[in-house]
Amino acid sequence: MEFNKHILFDHLLSVGLSENLAKYTNMFSLLVLVFVFIMLVDFVVRKILLQAFTQFAQQSKTQFDDFLVQNKVTRNIAHIVPLLIAIEFAPVVFLDFPSFEKPAEKALSIFSIVLSLWIARSILNAIKDYLKTIPNLKDKPISSYIQVIMIIAWVIGIMSSFAIITNTSIWKFFTALGAASAVIILVFKDTIMGFVASIQVSVNDMVRIGDWITFDKFGADGDVIEITLATVKVQNFDKTITTIPTYALISDSFKNWRGMVSSDGRRIKRSLFILQNSVKYLTDQEIEQLKKIDLISQYLNVKQKDITLYNTQINANKELLINGRNLTNIGVFRKYIDQYLKHHSAINKDMMIMVRQLAPTAEGIPLEIYAFSSDKRWENYEYIMADIFDHLLAAVPYFDLKVFELPNNSNFTTSS
Repeated sequence: MEFNKHILFDHLLSVGLSENLAKYTNMFSLLVLVFVFIMLVDFVVRKILLQAFTQFAQQSKTQFDDFLVQNKVTRNIAHIVPLLIAIEFAPVVFLDFPSFEKPAEKALSIFSIVLSLWIARSILNAIKDYLKTIPNLKDKPISSYIQVIMIIAWVIGIMSSFAIITNTSIWKFFTALGAASAVIILVFKDTIMGFVASIQVSVNDMVRIGDWITFDKFGADGDVIEITLATVKVQNFDKTITTIPTYALISDSFKNWRGMVSSDGRRIKRSLFILQNSVKYLTDQEIEQLKKIDLISQYLNVKQKDITLYNTQINANKELLINGRNLTNIGVFRKYIDQYLKHHSAINKDMMIMVRQLAPTAEGIPLEIYAFSSDKRWENYEYIMADIFDHLLAAVPYFDLKVFELPNNSNFTTSS
């Protein structure tokens, strides 16, 4: 065996080269030959493995092996064979140069660690892609957990590499790591906070991939498309992407519309501001006129009888409308809105329908409409809400009411 290692060396000596030059020439020649052989083996093994595994993946029923191919797991595994050959031939190449052999062995050992990390990363990415195809897991922050595992793996790999380079036990590195924990926490603060936040987000089910969230602080209003260890990506409705730190989801306030999306309706909550000086009692003649409105004619008949009976019983002086009980135009209008919503085809009748009067403001008396549209799609929802308020704004004058608006030039006339 020893003779075979020096075939080229002996030949170089025989042609007249010095011993020292023959050794260097022998080493470089073997290095080139081994390198070419390794590259050839790597190419052949990679092709064989990739072709065999691709055929297997196409024939199998599960998608997991397809993700293994897509994430280059077989390609990375194929590098193991050339690496073993390199480790085996390193002593032969550097037989006459022991000082070169040790660094070469260290370099190959470090490359073994790096290759292991590559394989681990590709397998974990394949697992991540596969888990995202499972309906119960596709909205979970799987990327965050994969990133945590890879960070731990890279830390161990880097420490192991330093231990190999310095000829120090890896346990001494971990001991020093404990002593430098304060510095490490400071350096990896965002990563640690993101990891903790992603766990809390997942455990508390605060945000899922696909949720519509509104985060005013970061200008985000759209669907969550990715949750990672450090960031949450939101695709806004204008197709821009907003990136939010994961820990902001537990430290700041944001709105998640998932409850609305999963419910039977989307809430309509908007007010009409009625001018206060347009509110008044209704006379009998005005009530008779309003009875022509189909939605409230029956209500007015019943209510008028009840009020007349009550006023007769207490002998109310009806020369002044303020005496006894009376109908007001704003009260009748509020009843009209209620009936209109209950007869509207786009309003969910199984959910709350309410028309309420809020406390008066400087802009007038708010009549708030609180109901739920059956169609939750944004475009249709806006159309439904606009349709309702178009009708109500046009209906206001029939009740001798006025809607408040700020004065403009048309409100002022110049005297001649």
